Amino acid sequence: MNEKEMNLQLKKYLQELCLPNIRDSYSETAKQAAKESMSYEAYLYELVQQQCSIRRQNRIERRLKESKIPYEKNMETFSLQRMPKKVVQQIQTLIEGSFLKRKENILAFGNPGSGKTHLLCAIGQELIKQEKNILFMPCSLLVQDLLIAKRELKLSRIIKKLAKFEALIIDDLGYVKQDKDEMEVLFTLLAERYERGSVMLTSNLAFSKWETIFKDPMVTAAAIDRLVHHSVILELNISSYRMDEANKKKVN
Repeated sequence: MNEKEMNLQLKKYLQELCLPNIRDSYSETAKQAAKESMSYEAYLYELVQQQCSIRRQNRIERRLKESKIPYEKNMETFSLQRMPKKVVQQIQTLIEGSFLKRKENILAFGNPGSGKTHLLCAIGQELIKQEKNILFMPCSLLVQDLLIAKRELKLSRIIKKLAKFEALIIDDLGYVKQDKDEMEVLFTLLAERYERGSVMLTSNLAFSKWETIFKDPMVTAAAIDRLVHHSVILELNISSYRMDEANKKKVN
């Protein structure tokens, strides 16, 4: 077998083994290896490292797409300097991701426009870079999906499906008032995830006002108890970012 035939057969083997990056780069890498007098092992390491790096990046991109997190809500676009010092310290710890192993929750409270959603989405993206499975859903859409599943006798199935995500980002709890049936299915989800998976939740309502969400004092107390038992609370007691930006434009 001459060199041309060998290269053609090698490409077929690499395609069969699902190693497209090695197939596309082994020839150029071999030339570079010859110039640098690399050992066979070093040359092989370089090829495998490139393949693994690309596969990892592809996995991250798939997880990010599946998460439904708005891509623009990341740490690069988040105004960290607006945050209280304590919150900044908490963020630095949270992006390491150890809270997921402990099945802890993150509860972000603050006025509208304070950056709650952006912050939890940004933390979520940092976790996805560590190949964690995260899902973002507005609370209003989540409870509608759960309620439909309950009516179709599929609630346990959707809860099981959500269990594959190491954290659920539930955005704007209490922003839109839901009825009692909707809040009951949400409580069922929170109860099922208790000590089994993390919940990352944003709300502009303090705990003292959560009875307006869950409609029943006992259910409210039980929901708060499950969320708070293992949790990190982020208090974003700052002015609205959007309002600040609008005021700056007026001044200019």
